[in-house]
Amino acid sequence: MRNSPTACRLIAGRRCSDNAAQHASPISGGLQAGSPPVVPLFFVKRLLTLIATLLGASAVIFMVLEILPGNAAQMLMGPDADPQAVQALARQLGLDQAPLQRYGAWLGGLLTGQLGDSYVYSTPVLELVLERLALTVPLALMAMALTTVLALLVGVYAASRHNRAGDVGLMAVTQVGIAIPNFWFAILLILLFSVHLRWFAAGGFPGWSDESEGVAGALKALLLPAVSLAVVQAAILARITRSAVLDVMREDFVRTARAKGLSQRATLWQHVLRNALIPVVTVMGLQFANLLAGTIVVENVFYLPGLGRLIFQSIANRDLIVVRNCVMLLAAMVVVVNFVVDVLYAVIDPRVKASDI
Repeated sequence: MRNSPTACRLIAGRRCSDNAAQHASPISGGLQAGSPPVVPLFFVKRLLTLIATLLGASAVIFMVLEILPGNAAQMLMGPDADPQAVQALARQLGLDQAPLQRYGAWLGGLLTGQLGDSYVYSTPVLELVLERLALTVPLALMAMALTTVLALLVGVYAASRHNRAGDVGLMAVTQVGIAIPNFWFAILLILLFSVHLRWFAAGGFPGWSDESEGVAGALKALLLPAVSLAVVQAAILARITRSAVLDVMREDFVRTARAKGLSQRATLWQHVLRNALIPVVTVMGLQFANLLAGTIVVENVFYLPGLGRLIFQSIANRDLIVVRNCVMLLAAMVVVVNFVVDVLYAVIDPRVKASDI
């Protein structure tokens, strides 16, 4: 029996579609028009995981600070203070309550924004944290932006020059970058750009509303600290990017794109890089935690009044209520960033299903 014209067109169209699917970019062709978005169950699962992780982090932070030796009231009153006065101050600060009761009160304060008052500064902890975050968050974002730009440029370029002089030279530089501690590199930057060239101040922060320099002066004061934080992370991310790009460049759809006349640059930036982004984004989420931890050291090197310096000073003064809330804030930021990374998986690669993450 002869096939009808309609059946022939359907068969031809199906073969054409199958052939195109075999040679298309896995990500660019992975989501058809009108496909439903990632199911809400995925977000519910990730939100529940986020909440459970935050609860676990809060319990660990509270217990670790509880078992530390010493007494905050005794530290504030001095070693020669009257014991009755120390006990009265402990009752005033709520330190005489049971640990479980204080933990519950702290969780309630986290939900309502009532974090208590600093033992040393006699100021609400929330005000202290928000004031210091105005420096730490821009510093971390600037360092993350520098890390991403440098890593993508170096990683893609090295992959495009695989086993050639450019690749070998850049990988050697990144190996050196991984071995350099950020605080040591920060001191080198101060010696070069502040002491010898006098292009930047050696430390301090003029503020965002400084009348003489304004926002430009504030960004300039954060540039050297951001570079010192970004160099090590960029070196790591560049090597991850190079490996991911090299893996994707061996795929069939890349050879097909090149055979159709697409330039190497267009193939790399339009097709290869997007398909290689999942491991890169994963490492970026982990690096954000390293950047936040690095600010504690770098802010002290550059004498910046940020959250890291506040934590350092509060530990020295045994202002445990400030330490507890600051560390919890850093943990929450890391958990939220990892949640965003999980969501980005589905945005970058529509083939990723909720059950795969």
